[in-house]
Amino acid sequence: MKKQLLVTSLALSTVLGLGACGSDSTSSNSHDMHDNKNDSHAGMMHSSDGKIPAGLKQAENPKFKDGSDVILSSDHMKGMDGAKATIVDSFNTTVYEVSYTPTNGGKKVSNHKWVIQEELNPVPKSPLKAGDKVTLAADHMKGMDGAKATIDQADETTVYMVDFKPTTGGKTIKNHKWVTEDELQAKN
Repeated sequence: MKKQLLVTSLALSTVLGLGACGSDSTSSNSHDMHDNKNDSHAGMMHSSDGKIPAGLKQAENPKFKDGSDVILSSDHMKGMDGAKATIVDSFNTTVYEVSYTPTNGGKKVSNHKWVIQEELNPVPKSPLKAGDKVTLAADHMKGMDGAKATIDQADETTVYMVDFKPTTGGKTIKNHKWVTEDELQAKN
C-alpha cells in the first residue's frame, strides 16, 4: 500500500511539474506571447539582440531620429498600438508582409509584418513583388528562420528598430524589429 501511494504521488508530482513548465508564457521578456491563439503574430519574440542584418543601409534622413520619443500606431502584437516608444535605429530597405508555414510544424502564419529584404535567403539584388516565393532568414517568431514564404505586399520605406513599453504592462521591449514610418506618430 505504501509503495502504491509513493508511486501515485511521484506520478502526480511529475504531471503537475510538467504542466507548469509549459504554461508560463509571460516569464521571459524575449518570448512574450499574445493571449489570442488565432493571432498570426502569436509567438512573436518581442525583444531582440539588436543585431542588424548584413548589407542593411542606415537611413540618411529619417522622419524620426535615433533617440526620438514616438507613439506606435501598429498592432503587430498585443500592447503595441498606442505604446510609448523610443527610436533605436532607422534603415532604408524594402519591407515585406509575408505568409509562411513555420519550420517547427505550427499553423500557417498569414500576413506577418514585417520582414526586410536583408532577412531573405538569398538576399535579392532588387525588390520583390506580391506573389514571389522566398525563404526567410529572420527569427522574429519560432519556426520562421528557413521557412518558405509568399510575399503578400512589398514597400520601399524607412524601417525602425524601437524600444517600447507595452500598453498592457510588463517589461520594456528592447530592439523590436520592425516598424515602418507610417506606423509611428510624433509624441506630443
